[in-house]
Amino acid sequence: MRARKEKPMRRVSVDIGGTFTDCFLAYDSRYVEAKALTTHHNLAAGFMEALGKACEELGESIQTVLANVDAVRYGTTLGTNSLIQRNGPRVGLLTTAGFESSVPLMRARGYGDGLSDAEQTDLPGADRPAPLVPIPMIVGIRERMDYKGVPALTVDEDDVRRQVRRLVDQGAQAFVVALVNAVVNPAHEIEVERIILSEYPTHVLGAIPIVLSHRVAGRKAEYSRTMSVVLDAYLHDQMYHGMSSLEIVLRQNGYKRPMLLVHNTSGMAQLNSTHALQTIHSGPVAGLEASNYISAQFKEPNIIATDMGGTSFDIGLVTADGVKFYDFNPVIDRWLVSTPMTYLHTLGAGGGSIARYDRLWDAVEVGPDSAGSDPGPACYGRGGKFPTTTDANLVLGYLDEHNYAGGTIKISKRRAERAIEEYICKPSGMSLIDGAKAIKRKVDANMANAIFKEVAVKGYNPKNFVILSYGGGGPIHACGYAQRIGISRVLIPPFSSVFSALGAGNMDGLHIHEKSLYLMLYDATKRTMLEDFTVFNATVAELEQRGREDLARQDVKPEQIKTRVELDMRYGNQLAQIGVASPLSRLASMQDVITLLDRFSVNYAQRFGEGSQAPEAGVRINVIRVVSYVEHERLDLKQSAKRTDEQPKPASQRQCWFPELGEAQMTAVYDHRAVREGMTVAGPALIETPRTTYLVEPGWTLTMGLSGSAWLVKE
Repeated sequence: MRARKEKPMRRVSVDIGGTFTDCFLAYDSRYVEAKALTTHHNLAAGFMEALGKACEELGESIQTVLANVDAVRYGTTLGTNSLIQRNGPRVGLLTTAGFESSVPLMRARGYGDGLSDAEQTDLPGADRPAPLVPIPMIVGIRERMDYKGVPALTVDEDDVRRQVRRLVDQGAQAFVVALVNAVVNPAHEIEVERIILSEYPTHVLGAIPIVLSHRVAGRKAEYSRTMSVVLDAYLHDQMYHGMSSLEIVLRQNGYKRPMLLVHNTSGMAQLNSTHALQTIHSGPVAGLEASNYISAQFKEPNIIATDMGGTSFDIGLVTADGVKFYDFNPVIDRWLVSTPMTYLHTLGAGGGSIARYDRLWDAVEVGPDSAGSDPGPACYGRGGKFPTTTDANLVLGYLDEHNYAGGTIKISKRRAERAIEEYICKPSGMSLIDGAKAIKRKVDANMANAIFKEVAVKGYNPKNFVILSYGGGGPIHACGYAQRIGISRVLIPPFSSVFSALGAGNMDGLHIHEKSLYLMLYDATKRTMLEDFTVFNATVAELEQRGREDLARQDVKPEQIKTRVELDMRYGNQLAQIGVASPLSRLASMQDVITLLDRFSVNYAQRFGEGSQAPEAGVRINVIRVVSYVEHERLDLKQSAKRTDEQPKPASQRQCWFPELGEAQMTAVYDHRAVREGMTVAGPALIETPRTTYLVEPGWTLTMGLSGSAWLVKE
């Protein structure tokens, strides 16, 4: 059980997206949300603007709030921006002699990583990404560790010093050490680090950061593990200075506690316990963690989490079987990595996604390119000239030209019309309204197709799920993409426009450590089960200890630390590998092995259908993963207002066009303050809030729920 709170909850949570910076402030019993445009040149500026708006609504100064909150939690895109701009340091890579070409060769197919589905259909025409580590900056050193972790060739110290000096002469600003089989035995990497530090001690000017592969990625696969540590080193400098600058701004405004960074593993930690790679895509992962909490609070076990922001559309799953979906080999930008990351599918379908007419297919396409926050959609009047999803929504009548984002952002319907006319209507011959409808229809179809694929490929039936729709653009498009899949129930959560920021405020302190191994639980050839539990138990103990050290460094008391063991298991050499939450943290008997085999069989059948199990191929564990965490107090998202059977009265009405209907529909427009818990609104209707708009399409009904949540149901 969680301990009773000793004082009121006071937290600041901020999620920085490609277009908007979202802020969620919990201060005593009040919850406040705010948004500001993302300032890519200085993320702290957008951070403080969003926080300032929240404090203003609260009626307190920024300094008063920051001096009294127990935590500032921050999800950042700084690392993503550094990759896009390619402004990282010059990285030098030391690897085992003979393996210098692993990174340049990219498994002979790496040039396809990170490309869209359309681009991957023409891989011979694909361009290789500009290397993060040029070939002259890669050196081999004489050493070798075999696959069991036994040294086959000890480290040649003179050779290491010679190669390090060579890299420094060529301008190395960061060292990456990625030696073969280092995850089995890291002794040689540690020895190389010692040698480098003896040449360039940390206490003198000119010291160079050193990143060891076994500390960043615990799984085998030489190319993806090496790229994990290369990316980490490449992002380290920007992340360190960016986060340090933000901490200075917070200190100047009265905040005295450590800042917490959201991790893409569904947890968070202090700056001193975070490496750069853990912050990539951390904002959307916070939204998925909030979805898990909503699933429990609202007793909806199967949820498709959909986050439509200004730049992208993120999809994640919460399932009744409690399976945590990890991306075993995520692609960051154009690089395959092997660090643990909560799985999310990201689609270029946000409010700022650019629409264009494809002459070859005589069709309107939307995304993946985005106008972002600067210059933004054409209607923003900030220099954007291409039509976007937001421009189409404005032309179709879903957005109020005079009250967009609570009146904080001025938009122009005429600019949106000109953009659609120029780039959609002229080349296609469509009318303005038909062009806008085509954009809406296409973006809804893109999202629906992506949702169906993500759910079905994991062995689930989409019709058994409820859609959770959040983000600034989600409630406008929820009916559109849900209807295309055949899902008739959509839940819009409380504080939907800043839901990922809310998720950051609801996360636990958490670290994940994992290690590759080859452990046969059941050997089909010999028809024997595992009898020696030494390797399993020792590996779990080692990973638990690393997790405890991480949390102890953040002043977490030992009795507060909890652990969870997860296993990546497969039948024989099948490619279908699934994560299994182990009910046991140690193996002590043959019955324990049978328990693991049974758990794996049940999970496999749930994913791929009863009868798909293949024990005749044997069962093996490829990776042991230990999740170490400390539970934090959760927000109360089920605050109930006084229910009423009254029906709300619309504040106004206006003409709206819907893709499936030929004529414009007179649509009632409601102020969100007039639609209280228990009230229902039949479509077509619009409910306007200062940060988003709920679109109830014809044939749908909205019912207001707890804490500002809403249910959309297809009649």
